[in-house]
Amino acid sequence: MNALLDTITVSAEKGRPIVDAASGEQIGYAPVHSVADLDAAVAAAAAAQPAWAALSSDERAAALRAAADEVDAHAEELAQIIAREQGKPLNGAGARFEAAGCAVWLRSAADTVLEPEVLFEAEGTRSEMHYVPLGVVGAISPWTWPALIAIWQIAPALRVGNTVVAKPSEYTPLSVLAVIELVSRHVPKDVLIGISGDREVGARLAEHPDIAKLMFTGSTRTGREIVKSSANNLARLTLELGGNDAGIVLPGADAAEIAEKLFWGIFINTGQTCAALKRLYVHDSVYDDVVAELAKLAETVPMGPGTDENSALGPLSTDQQFGIVSRLVDDARQRGARIVTGGEAAPELGPRFYRTTIVADIADGAALVDEEQFGPVVPVIRYSDIDEAVRLANASSQALGASVWGDPGEARKLADRIEAGTVWINQHGTLNPAVPFGGVKSSGYGLEFGAHGMKGLTAPKVITT
Repeated sequence: MNALLDTITVSAEKGRPIVDAASGEQIGYAPVHSVADLDAAVAAAAAAQPAWAALSSDERAAALRAAADEVDAHAEELAQIIAREQGKPLNGAGARFEAAGCAVWLRSAADTVLEPEVLFEAEGTRSEMHYVPLGVVGAISPWTWPALIAIWQIAPALRVGNTVVAKPSEYTPLSVLAVIELVSRHVPKDVLIGISGDREVGARLAEHPDIAKLMFTGSTRTGREIVKSSANNLARLTLELGGNDAGIVLPGADAAEIAEKLFWGIFINTGQTCAALKRLYVHDSVYDDVVAELAKLAETVPMGPGTDENSALGPLSTDQQFGIVSRLVDDARQRGARIVTGGEAAPELGPRFYRTTIVADIADGAALVDEEQFGPVVPVIRYSDIDEAVRLANASSQALGASVWGDPGEARKLADRIEAGTVWINQHGTLNPAVPFGGVKSSGYGLEFGAHGMKGLTAPKVITT
């Protein structure tokens, strides 16, 4: 029994079925909200916003801390929903990690305070920068880390006095509605509203005249449509879009030493993470060793249903993504690339499982290198000249994250030359709620996390005395 799941699901007559990502078995029914429901939600959130903003900073912080305690109290129920609906394993950096992360991000937002800044002070004149709430924030979250990404949109928006209308992906509505239910128990009515609808509802949210700010995490293609939709209402935007993240392994790197961190930088959430490492450039001198170490892990790290306590990797979350991964690997094979391990479906595990795959002897120009695969497969590209490796890493139109592996001093020098919103050294994809995160180029704009991200959810207001 899962009391939290029972709270958010509706009857078959009122909802649409949501299935287990691993088995295809039905979990429950998600509400089906319409554009009219969205309009009503925005109106209700707008009406509730002035009173929420009128509370003191300490009062809003206390509400978020109470919400974090609520998430902790129901963390296992939330994790079970995530593991079934999205497919990620319960353990490791999986569903329990995601549920716990929701509480961490709530507390981090509560602890972040935007104090007025003195800009200028001279004889008889003082200018201060204040940060005031915008109004209603629209939050559109993806299916990859559904509850956690929803919270890292919601928590800072609420902290500074906005109200929020949140729309989850149609693939993972239950995970988001569940965490919204827990937070809503500690904020006034209509301060946070979840709307579970299709793309038409999302499009309306992007263009709604009463949305002051829109936060979106998802594909670059959809991000461009959101930019167009928001033109009429001039809503401020934070867009965290696709990322075909590159990693560069330097000569002299110890393959055995870096292998495990490298593996999880690639395959966290079965590779279904915007900031996962998706193209790996390895110097010729250590290429064979790195490929061998990654293959060894790929063949031994257990894959299975998210609710299996022994699983470390899960299924592809959607049929569409399974098709994309299959197509890219088949194309690489036809081009003569070497499938070191994996390279095929694992039907004995379930309909959306694809074996962990290492592809070697491949180059830029192959679809698997040039496109974001978003699954349990990585192309490993050999290089001999570091300048060429940097050029290839920067050649993608997407630039969310990147990483350099090897001697820390040499890696740090190289980091300055790489085009990405974040460059990690001897790690990849690690996020901190106090450290800003965001992309450049076609990976979007705007920052999330910490004071820098929170400022993006306010209107700067200068008061000069």
